[in-house]
Amino acid sequence: MRPIHSKITEIIEESPNVRTFFFDTQFEAAIPGQFVMVWVHGTDEVPMTLSGKNSITVQKVGDATSRMFELGIGDHMGLRGPFGRGFTIPGNGENVLFIAGGVGAAPIAPLADIVKARGIEGRTILGSRCCDELLFRERFDCGRVDITTDDGSEGRGGFVTDQLAEMDTSDYDRIYVCGPEIMMYKVFEILKARNVHVKTEFSLHRYFKCGIGVCGACSMDPEGLCVCRDGPVFNGGELEGSEFGHYERDSSGRKCHF
Repeated sequence: MRPIHSKITEIIEESPNVRTFFFDTQFEAAIPGQFVMVWVHGTDEVPMTLSGKNSITVQKVGDATSRMFELGIGDHMGLRGPFGRGFTIPGNGENVLFIAGGVGAAPIAPLADIVKARGIEGRTILGSRCCDELLFRERFDCGRVDITTDDGSEGRGGFVTDQLAEMDTSDYDRIYVCGPEIMMYKVFEILKARNVHVKTEFSLHRYFKCGIGVCGACSMDPEGLCVCRDGPVFNGGELEGSEFGHYERDSSGRKCHF
């Protein structure tokens, strides 16, 4: 699949290091949690989960994302996709819980949009390092929203896991999680101890090259599941006994422990 030459139509500065880019290309068939490969001309091609049918939300962390932050309205990037397995859409009447940390709110926000449109009740634990970095809180207004910030600048001081530890999760039919992997693994441990991890879906990040499961750069130990093809969304049961929460691999295949 060749990249679609896509023009930037709008840029929203979500926080000092996070921006949402809107394009003239629409991915109407995309499922929340799926990603596109973004070709930043002259720099690199990187995976980005869609935060809307025509948008990606980008955290400035490396060469490609730094180059994106230099682009303006009218500039272009190449987009191909959508790829991968997204989140399971909840059925009417199901009770759902969203747990999002930092820029991990971006992949879950489109799912919250669907939940709200269908009138499904959804509760959210939304966390970030500080109040200035809380993302998309208005898109999670499908039910109660519990805010946590590391520095206590808004909501509860602490982590999403502090809030989760005090909640009864037995009544939720589906739980959706995205954020830094250390955060997600702590959530996984809490939910596994309650035996509800099997009704939980986690959105993972790994180093991608091809984006379609051919090169194996994003394969996970020990089963060899490719995050780009078999994920990036995985059921908690699939992650038991895997490298999840322990290490990932860099571009050379070297293990990088969390």
